Formats: sequence, structure tokens, C-alpha cells
Amino acid sequence: MSLRDHIQAIKREDPAAKSSLEILLCYSGLHAVLFHRVAHWFYRRKRYVLARFISQGSRFLTGIEIHPGARIGQRLFIDHGTGVVIGETAEIGDDVLLYQGVTLGGTGNERGKRHPTLGNRVVVGTGAKILGNIRLGDDVRVGAGSVVIHSVPEGSTVVGIPGRVVRARAQALGVLEHGRVAASAESDIGDLEQLSDRIRELEALIRLLLEERVGQGRG
Repeated sequence: MSLRDHIQAIKREDPAAKSSLEILLCYSGLHAVLFHRVAHWFYRRKRYVLARFISQGSRFLTGIEIHPGARIGQRLFIDHGTGVVIGETAEIGDDVLLYQGVTLGGTGNERGKRHPTLGNRVVVGTGAKILGNIRLGDDVRVGAGSVVIHSVPEGSTVVGIPGRVVRARAQALGVLEHGRVAASAESDIGDLEQLSDRIRELEALIRLLLEERVGQGRG
């Protein structure tokens, strides 16, 4: 993979990116990945201390912690990036998008493979935690703030604590920010309208109860 390809991929994903020079100079997610390429090269040659030294320097400069042992595919885009943590045995496929505060972590002191594997084109929302030796298949979407501790089949959308699959691959897809796709069936429109109606009813009921209490207080 060339640096040019990586920059062009970020430019396609991020509408805020105005130029290749801006991305090269100002995008901490790109800097963290470049530092990791160097650290991983030393890690594979068992120069562990030097590899960790480079990764810790990258963490200091970018706010992103990537263990030098992690395996990262092509064109990883860490958007904003602050607080992202990627563990030693994590594996990330191609064209993955991670938002700030994401953790690809372990669940204990077990040895061997103990961090997640992400397939291609996975999107992980802000603050989500993917924990343990689990796999997220290709094109999985993880909602912001979710905690995922079980494997997720390809093409699914997972949300919540603990994470649960709310959309499967067979369902219709809609547009998500940065041109990515997220599951969105047409029936959701009706569900949202019903939910909005119910919220308005509850708000009206709350206002009525408050008015009654105020009236009782005056009486």
C-alpha cells in the first residue's frame, strides 16, 4: 500500500478533509498508522523494546495507542482518534473505520489470541469496546458506546451493552456518515413515526401532571 492510496482513502471518507497536504500534516490517525508500520516491523524481528518505544512515542504524539504486535490491513482510517486502544493480538482488515475512544481489547490475563479480529470494511462507532478473542465479519457496523463480547456475522449492525445484532445482512442498507452504509429498513420510518407520536403523548401527559400539581399547590 502506498501513502498516496491511504491519503486518498481518507479524503474519500472524510468530507472535512480539504487537501492531501492537510491529511498528511494534521491527521493523527494517519500518523499513528505510519508509526505502527515501523513499530510492527521491529516487533516481527523480535526487537520488542524498540518496537514498544516507538509505539509509546506514537501514543504521546497522537493520543492513539496501537500495540506493535497488532496486525493492521490496508487503509485503516482512525477518525479523530483520541483514546483509541488496539491490543497486541488484534487483527484489522482492509478499509476499516474507527472513531475516537474505540477499544479493541482483551477480557483478562489469558495468553495467546486474546483480542478481536475485524474483517474488511468494518465501522466502529465512538466509544465502542470490542473485547476478547472474537470476530466481527466483513461490513459489520458497531454503534457508538456499544460493548461487544461475542462474534458478529458479516453484514450485521450491533448496538447496546452488551452488544446485540439489530440488523442482518439481508435487510436493506442506508447511508451512514462518510459514505459508509448502515442497516436501515423501510419499516424503520413507520417505527420512528410511531415512536415520535408516543414521545409527544408522554410529553403532553407530563405537562398535564405538572399543571395539576401547580394548581394543587396554589389551592
